[in-house]
Amino acid sequence: MARPDKAAAVAELTDLFRESNAVVLTEYRGLSVKQLKTLRTTLRGDATYAVVKNTLSSIAAREAGIEGLDETLAGPSALAFVTGDPVAVAKGLRDFAKANPQLVVKGGVLDGRLLSAADVTKLADLESREVLLAKAAGAFKAKLYQAAYLFTAPTAQAVRTIDALRDKQASQEQAA
Repeated sequence: MARPDKAAAVAELTDLFRESNAVVLTEYRGLSVKQLKTLRTTLRGDATYAVVKNTLSSIAAREAGIEGLDETLAGPSALAFVTGDPVAVAKGLRDFAKANPQLVVKGGVLDGRLLSAADVTKLADLESREVLLAKAAGAFKAKLYQAAYLFTAPTAQAVRTIDALRDKQASQEQAA
């Protein structure tokens, strides 16, 4: 790789691989420039979507320490370099692919682990991080409420029993 432009491209791709939480590999054959622009706009907050050369991507992935992408890097490829929420990007790609069947998700990488297309679909089916955290917080709150109720129940029952005894004594004293 003697050409400086290719070396710069590989260096840039290597940095993108290293800085990304995840990378989703897609095939964009048949999509218009307008559709690709729409997809980039959809993913803008969480990912960078780039059409790449397979050989340069393969070299950059190896330099970034990611092995096994060579099999999926065939045909016209575009990569979504995820810097935000991987679930949101997977959902965005899935929704765009439903509207534009020419977009095919081929696989990806999440935290150094290779993902198949089915794994990316499963990732898209997950709820967002915020929703999962809210559900966990709700579950913790419910358990704390149950624990507080459990600890206060004997005391409350004792108070009700004492009140009932006082009422019974008061009614017996009035009757006598």
